[in-house]
Amino acid sequence: MKKIALILFFFVALGELISIAAQLEQLHLVCKPLIMVTLGVYYLSSVGEDRSFVVLLAIIFSLAGDISLMFDSIDSTYFIIGLISFLISHVFYIIAYRQHQYEEPSDSLQGVQKLRAAFPIVLAGTGLVVILYPTLGDLKFPVVIYALVLVVMVLNGLFRLGRTKTISFWLVFVGAMFFMVSDSFLAINKFLTPLPYAGLLIMSTYISAQFLIIEGLIAHIRR
Repeated sequence: MKKIALILFFFVALGELISIAAQLEQLHLVCKPLIMVTLGVYYLSSVGEDRSFVVLLAIIFSLAGDISLMFDSIDSTYFIIGLISFLISHVFYIIAYRQHQYEEPSDSLQGVQKLRAAFPIVLAGTGLVVILYPTLGDLKFPVVIYALVLVVMVLNGLFRLGRTKTISFWLVFVGAMFFMVSDSFLAINKFLTPLPYAGLLIMSTYISAQFLIIEGLIAHIRR
């Protein structure tokens, strides 16, 4: 079942990217919701009884966010719903990162090391918000809160260094960074200036982010 779910995930992901490139709306309506559905099935079939309810909630709220953002061009309310859904998803991922780490770290970041490692991430997150802030209009508060939670999610991925298997750390951390990049593309395209190939940039980095995070969490408990 695990291999089938993984193959289906990659086919659905490819279908979504093709739908964006070729502007195939019907294919998009089918493939985008199935990204997190197939990834969720892959997660469940990979971890068995070791499944985390928190990870499942992160997947479910990501799915809700995906579906909501499919209709944001119809009504801006859907964008707000999508924003809130992904914010909640990030909160659950933060909790999941802390679940999927060892109580006794082997070589984790400490003190000044943490500050040095975190600084570029905080700078990138706050820098983008400062640039976008004048263009956000009524969405200033929710976007700033979302950006704060997103940065915290990435930092919690970073702070797993030395607290989990090396492969688990890198998969989750790179995935979290891809999430930040994807959301940055989305924000720049929506609020600042249209980006060439915006849909492909946003979705390719988003799909990579979700897969790497889930694969990294699976790797922590894989024997």
